[in-house]
Amino acid sequence: MSDLETYSFPSGLHLLQRWQTGDAQAKQEMKQVFDAAIAGEFDADFKRPAPSDRVHSTASVHMLGLAILHDLYGIESQEYYHEDPYRYVRANFAVTRLLGVDKFYITWALYAWTCEPLGQVMMYPDKFPPGADPDEVLINRENWRDLKTPDFTTGAPKAIDNILRVAQELTGAAPTLQISAPYSLAADIYGQEPLLADVVNDPDEVNALLDHLGDTVLAPWMDHHFEVFPDGWVELSDASGSPFFIGPENCMNMSIRSIRHMLRDKPYADRVFDNNYRGDFVAEVQKKGRAARRRGAVSAETPTADRSKLLALTDAKVSVNPLFIMRLEADKVDVSFYEEQAIARNMPLTVGIGSPEIDRNSIEDLNATKAETAAKAKSFVAAIRRVCETVDLPEDNHVGQSWPSHIYFEDVNGQSQFELVELILNEVQNCPTFTRKAVSEAVD
Repeated sequence: MSDLETYSFPSGLHLLQRWQTGDAQAKQEMKQVFDAAIAGEFDADFKRPAPSDRVHSTASVHMLGLAILHDLYGIESQEYYHEDPYRYVRANFAVTRLLGVDKFYITWALYAWTCEPLGQVMMYPDKFPPGADPDEVLINRENWRDLKTPDFTTGAPKAIDNILRVAQELTGAAPTLQISAPYSLAADIYGQEPLLADVVNDPDEVNALLDHLGDTVLAPWMDHHFEVFPDGWVELSDASGSPFFIGPENCMNMSIRSIRHMLRDKPYADRVFDNNYRGDFVAEVQKKGRAARRRGAVSAETPTADRSKLLALTDAKVSVNPLFIMRLEADKVDVSFYEEQAIARNMPLTVGIGSPEIDRNSIEDLNATKAETAAKAKSFVAAIRRVCETVDLPEDNHVGQSWPSHIYFEDVNGQSQFELVELILNEVQNCPTFTRKAVSEAVD
């Protein structure tokens, strides 16, 4: 086997479907595919870029890669993430090709790997990604100021550098470091509940903690990344600091503020972005009473007609992601708003497909879900196409960049419903090519 043409869309997805059901013949065939991939037989294919004149797809697939390698070879989580970067990258890229996704996007368990170098107690299950132990938090109100800059040449940071180096070798794309933003890092090593309590009762203390994490941990890590990869990018992730969890005002005044603080005077500030603030819909609803603020500050039952808060939140998000407009599944706001904002701001549009949308265990009526999924996918692809035809784009339409763009599967794993993935990618594959309004120079 010398190429992946046998498994071009949708043949690869059908193989994944059969493997997922426990089909013995499919498992044997999968092993042949991954034996070849890990041996480097598909490396030439991995240099093939996504098409630049049409809507493309991106996906985070590391969890599916782990499920497959655990099933085929008995590889467990610790070994999968920390050992053999060539196996890791090649397996992830092979998974991407089997799915029928156009553009590579190399990811890992970023929240876990951001706090692990600090000494946070970790959990490494056998066939699931690692996570911070919620019962063994690293810091508290008394000792967080003692936190020091970790060593970025060992452990998880070294494993990340190795993965990025291999990914760049195999694709030529400038590597993207993915790490937690300050608020999400604090939530992992301080504890979600204590941090939320301080957000309400002692916001100044929270902001001081976030600035300390930015100045002591994250900014030095970014310094290291750009020393190793001068042409690289940094993608910050901040799900815990999202509007859905702490409200739009706290998201803007704590989470996003702390990123801007961390990037002050950094020469690479324009190559750092955060694209995963979740739950934009909460900017359009009224606040709950004070007694209900600990887990989210809003109620979805009382929407308002005033979109000024949503626009203010969008402005704040763009201040820490000037590269593209992102609409995630948890945002719930109609895609037309993001299309409008992308065009008004002359920015590309990326639309996320959330893992709950394609989770086979949460589907009550598959036929109804398929119809709903196809309709949503059609609207998403159409919106992206209209944006691509309207805004200024580089010649390669960003397909040469290592960050997520266009239709973005936020998480594909061993429990994903591949029939739904196929429906979504059908819309991508069938979308006509577009004619760009204008062409600017590609991103450096």
